[in-house]
Amino acid sequence: MRLFALSALVLLSIVDLGWSQVDVPSSQTVNLPMYRPILLGTGPEALINRIDSAGLINQGQKDAAIMFSCSVKKDGSVLSISTYRGTPDSKLLEQEVLKKLSVAANPKFIPAIYNHFPVDAIYYGTVMFAIVDGKPRLRIFSNQERAELAKESDFIGPQPFWGGDSKFGGFHYPTKDTAPVQVDGSAELELKVDATGRLQDLKLLTEQPPFLGFGDAAFDDMSKARFIPAFREGKPVACDVKIPIYYKPAAF
Repeated sequence: MRLFALSALVLLSIVDLGWSQVDVPSSQTVNLPMYRPILLGTGPEALINRIDSAGLINQGQKDAAIMFSCSVKKDGSVLSISTYRGTPDSKLLEQEVLKKLSVAANPKFIPAIYNHFPVDAIYYGTVMFAIVDGKPRLRIFSNQERAELAKESDFIGPQPFWGGDSKFGGFHYPTKDTAPVQVDGSAELELKVDATGRLQDLKLLTEQPPFLGFGDAAFDDMSKARFIPAFREGKPVACDVKIPIYYKPAAF
């Protein structure tokens, strides 16, 4: 069974950069909006234009989807990448996404803005590949909510960022006291974020494996975050979302 409907085929990430958000008139950087999420962009360095759709179809890739997250620096460069929750037979698509998001590939995003300044933040996206009338069709969505993907909405999920009002310092592997055995782990959090990017509620939904501290670590790290708020139709909105976090032990 597929993770979500592959009929959601509208590109949601490329939006007007001239949004009329809530500006601070006294700011010295009024040319930048109060908030702007990380965006894919449209140039030759953008991920949407880097993925080799024709190559995927030649390799035999069928309809598939993969979710991913990446840290995007304030200059638009990518620092780290993670892929997860692919549909069956999505391996070729996943490999292509990882390749084109790698530091060596040097993809460029439009960086996040908070309080009129570019900031480092985390982007959560979904890549969807389909074959329509024998031709490849690629779409990238700036959210990972199944209901939003199925509705083909223009929803952009909230993005935790570093610096400024945010005390977020990234996600940290549990300590050896709670996780004496170094294994891969995961946790899923449910967040309520208001239209200014403030965290209103946070719940731990699942952790795997249990009792090794992955849930506590994810909860503690996320509780310190401030967010670029979610956007719908080009405007910041309050939202309830679920965010997965994946852990790998440090290599020795």
